[in-house]
Amino acid sequence: MRFRQVHLDFHTSEMIPHIGKQFSKQQFQAMLQKGHVDSITIFSKCHHGWAYHPTVENEMHPGLDFDLLGAMIEAAHEIDVKTPVYLSAGLDEKLARRHPEWLIRDINDNTNWLDGFMKPGYHQFCFNSPYLDILVRQVEEVVRNYNGDGIFLDIVGVRKCYCHNCVSALRSEGSDPRDLTAVIALGEKTYANYTRRIREAIDGIRPGLPVFHNGGHIRRGRRDLSTMNSHLELESLPTGGWGYDHFPLSARYAQGLGMDYLGMTGKFHTTWGEFGGYKHPNALRYETALSIANGARCSIGDQLHPEGLMDPATYELIGLAYSEVERKQAWCTNVTNIADVALLSVEAIASLKEEKREERAGSSDAGAIRMLLEGKILFDVVDLESDYTPYRVLILPDEISVGATLQAKLDAYLAQGGKVLATGRSGLNEAGDAFAIELGVAWEEPNPFKPDYFRPSFELANLPSASFIFYGDGQRVSLTSGTELGKRENPYFNRDVFTFCSHQHTPSAGQYGGPGMVQSANGIYLAWNVFADYATKGSLALKECVLAALELLLPGKTLRTNLPAQGIVTLMEQPGEQRYINHLLYASPVKRGNGVEVIEDILPIYDTQVTLALGKTVKNVYLAPQMEPLPFEIGEAGSVSYTLPKLICHQMVVLEV
Repeated sequence: MRFRQVHLDFHTSEMIPHIGKQFSKQQFQAMLQKGHVDSITIFSKCHHGWAYHPTVENEMHPGLDFDLLGAMIEAAHEIDVKTPVYLSAGLDEKLARRHPEWLIRDINDNTNWLDGFMKPGYHQFCFNSPYLDILVRQVEEVVRNYNGDGIFLDIVGVRKCYCHNCVSALRSEGSDPRDLTAVIALGEKTYANYTRRIREAIDGIRPGLPVFHNGGHIRRGRRDLSTMNSHLELESLPTGGWGYDHFPLSARYAQGLGMDYLGMTGKFHTTWGEFGGYKHPNALRYETALSIANGARCSIGDQLHPEGLMDPATYELIGLAYSEVERKQAWCTNVTNIADVALLSVEAIASLKEEKREERAGSSDAGAIRMLLEGKILFDVVDLESDYTPYRVLILPDEISVGATLQAKLDAYLAQGGKVLATGRSGLNEAGDAFAIELGVAWEEPNPFKPDYFRPSFELANLPSASFIFYGDGQRVSLTSGTELGKRENPYFNRDVFTFCSHQHTPSAGQYGGPGMVQSANGIYLAWNVFADYATKGSLALKECVLAALELLLPGKTLRTNLPAQGIVTLMEQPGEQRYINHLLYASPVKRGNGVEVIEDILPIYDTQVTLALGKTVKNVYLAPQMEPLPFEIGEAGSVSYTLPKLICHQMVVLEV
């Protein structure tokens, strides 16, 4: 899979004439070269439903009079640029007007993707309708007639649908459409049938041609859905609603699946569909560096003008980022992530119940990822099928109930010396009335006070000795073994119409409310949903409590550094080259407008100190791609230390062993 990809949108209304009028092979090629692009996903069919090539199975855009898809493939292949082909699968506005009976309906009998007749937008199709046969024939036509390098199908996934086809199907099999479980089961069956039909159609013509089904998010814990693809494209536009927490979370999970994957951002200031919007060059430099630092290839979203002229400003912008990626990619192939800690994703557990799954990042997962990144903890994200044995600590964030499968894995993990960091309800059995693993406490009840206070018995970095407000849901527990690391303090009362004080909540009454943090032989337990709390409130005390716990559980951890909180560090091993690549990144997103996260200024960071305990003898250290030697020292137990004099955006430090 290529490193420097572009995903080229082209959703073009039939009301616009002169489609592709200014397309030029030479200009198209020049822009790809200007952008250092080695793969570009181009379009057969758009959300409006039109084809951009001669077709029997669809209709060509009325404003187009030549084979635009074929011309793009020819132009790209001439300069060794790959061309996966895009088809809008879930949306087809032309056909939606002709066959509204094929559209997805919610439980209120409404279509989705737009709210009301007067609002412009698209309608989503149900694949449990004759539409699927049409879509399959459209895919077959493209695969048969064009030498594209893959198929990208958009706006798909498991859906809950109450259209007449789905209701009839449920009733014919003896299920009740009013039963949500039955509706979800049909949605799963419908999606699996769709992906199978597509794969069989492609393989009947060009066996093994790559295919990706895009739903905007790779669901943690649903390996069955991931493996319906030949590779993964992690759509994650930080300014487009995904935020900067989403990609590290998705990437650290995706790498454990053993599939090729890329990180997809966009050149837009906001999100898809924006003409005339441009990120600051530093944002794209950082986002593409973040991809390769997490073992991913890169993809940048763009949108072609209806007349087919590639935008020079866009490819100058993309080229600034991709010229750097091109120089770095030799150190980013065939790598594996080094991690001390595994985070068992809440979404991976909740995804077993569709109605409870978290969207995109999810509050507990997102809060945990943010703490681990800021604390410079090397981590992976895992699910119930992962092997926990390589990790020294397994984090169970906030809402991880323990069923029979997880119970067996945890018992084996703890028996071999692994440690657990559990928070909130994590560690409780599925009934929620007792701890399924020994954490040094007995469960009593959900804590009746919210918020309440935590007074640690140890000092927190950068904070005074105090009683700290915790807003997250808490559990009241009693000590059974181990050591109390801090206590809960109750407020005078909860805020109510008859009992309130000041503007938010009452202060601590100084009353002992039971253990708040306990260390036992198996690990450490914190009695609040601290990760969800951090995702919403961002209190420094929450993070410092978790990092203090990890410091206790990870003596001799792999990485130590003084890189500031907004910096990111990953450590990749490149076994074939007998070397490790230590990625260091620094940028500070700021919010502008209505919650859009923007990277503009990238400030240099000086004298970043790093110590790595690799368990191997390091022979040489240098900066890549500059190939400049970097002085290093060998310390206790063979650890290696170096100081990076200056970090601007992204630096790879290579350690040869």
